[in-house]
Amino acid sequence: MPIYDYRCQGCQRRISLLFQTYAAADHAACPHCGSTELSRLVTRFAVMRSEDTILDDLSDAAAYGEVDENDPGSIARWARKMGREYGDELGGDYDEMVDRMEAGELGDDDDGGDGGFGDMPLD
Repeated sequence: MPIYDYRCQGCQRRISLLFQTYAAADHAACPHCGSTELSRLVTRFAVMRSEDTILDDLSDAAAYGEVDENDPGSIARWARKMGREYGDELGGDYDEMVDRMEAGELGDDDDGGDGGFGDMPLD
């Protein structure tokens, strides 16, 4: 069942409509004003990826291209990006450590108090 987003030319509202079939989309009307003059909008979509695909993407050397190892802010931006790629499973401690790193609150000898980055030991 497709969901399409439209801009109603009658009332200028953005609307999302769910259709039982693709053919039903040809007869769309605005639920607010009843106008059939609708312009279909390009909408975002999500792609489900396996954990293996996510880990492969994270290990790609191209992901490190813009990282300046001498700039904590650069490393924090990379860590935040990688955290978003991995998903919500990293937890609040991860976000807090990245925030501290970006603010310059973590020094070379400060690892957040647990001996490593999260549960990963420093070598």
